Order: sequence, then structure tokens, then C-alpha cells
Amino acid sequence: MDMTRIVAIIQAHMGSTRLPGKVLKDLAGKPMLVRVVNRVRRAKLLDEVVVATTTKPGDNVLVDLCKSEGWPWFRGSEEDVLDRYYRAAKQFSADVVVRITSDCPLIEPEVTDLVIKEFIETKPDYAHTRNYPRGLDTEVFSFDVLERIWHEDKNPAWREHVTPYIYRHPEKFSIKAVCNDEDLSFMRWTVDTQEDLEFVRRIYDHFGHDLFSWREVLDLLKEHPEWLEINKHIVQKTLP
Repeated sequence: MDMTRIVAIIQAHMGSTRLPGKVLKDLAGKPMLVRVVNRVRRAKLLDEVVVATTTKPGDNVLVDLCKSEGWPWFRGSEEDVLDRYYRAAKQFSADVVVRITSDCPLIEPEVTDLVIKEFIETKPDYAHTRNYPRGLDTEVFSFDVLERIWHEDKNPAWREHVTPYIYRHPEKFSIKAVCNDEDLSFMRWTVDTQEDLEFVRRIYDHFGHDLFSWREVLDLLKEHPEWLEINKHIVQKTLP
């Protein structure tokens, strides 16, 4: 019997250059972080979901939220997010780490499970989503790989984004892209600006809860294609 312990680590902090405090912005009566955690926790293949925030006093409010909701949490470096992930994974005894960011309130448990399943079955060093709407992003890697990049990656800009060392070195790591049949990557479902928030709020105001699936969102957007125009012009920040 496989006793692999699979832990999702959701990175969250109050700082944001384009939309400060975005993780606590209201979505149909609940903070965005609550919506993200609720959705991630519905993934069937996860053993635990942990919120990893920073040691900055401004993030005390996120720890308070974790305590009030009964969620496991960890505090670590603000800039060295790779180190934060490594220490959080170690503390919570993760064999496999699932990386999620807290600005993805439409994150889909079905897709997260699919990436985990592909990782477990095909055993790459790193598995990730491709061709899905931006905001369903899921990355999966073993603790051993996390520990390796924690040791090897000397680039502070990469460490801030956790995994660039992996995909910038395809000769060192086996990488599995889990692709959606149709390329929907032009859809922007993540929250980094006021326009992104307005788009996501349309969806949450329609449903009034977080139990909907990403397929229901696609159906809703077929009815309201004009909603996609709200944040269509937003340029994704480039990774190092």
C-alpha cells in the first residue's frame, strides 16, 4: 500500500504590487483565501492543505484567519519562497508537494487531482498544467526534488517563484505537462489587478458559493463572453 503523503502548500501574503491585500478581497461574502482553500481541499488525492505565509507583521491577519478556520499554517521568508516551501514541506512531512498560489480563486480540484494522478503514475520530477485557463495552475513535485533545488538554486529571482530552476533546466529534470484538450490559456482567471478581481466577482456573484466546477464557469462564460473582455488586456507578469 502506497503511504505517500501528498500536501498542498498554498503561498499567501498581504503584499502585492498591483493589488495589495488581494488575498482577503471579498468574493460573495468570503475572503478570497477562504475560497481558494475550500476549493483546494476538495481535491480527493490530498492528505493535507497548508497555508504558507511570511513572518512579516502585516501577514499576522492571515495567520489569524488560518486559526479561525482551523487550517494548518506555516510562516517563512517573504522573498525566498523556495525556502518557505522547503521548510513548510519538511514541517508537514510531505513526500509530494502540490504548489498552489492564493490568487487563484477558481482553482479546480478536478484539475489538481489530474495533475497529482499523472505525477504518481508517470513519476516525473515535476508535473504542471498547460493549456488550462490561467488561474488553474497546479505544480507537483517530490520533496526530494524540492530539497535538491533548495540546495542548488542560487538565483534569488528564481527562488522567489519556487520552480524556475526546474523548468529552466530540462536537461536535469524530467517534466510532465498535463494538457487540456483545448487551449484555453488565453482566459485569465487569476487575480492580480482590480480588473481581474472584477472578472472573478462576476462569477462568484452568479453562483454565490465556491462549489461550482471550472466546467460550469466555461458554460457561464459562453453565456457572457463579454466578461472575458474585463481583464483581457492585463499582461501577466513575466517570470524570471
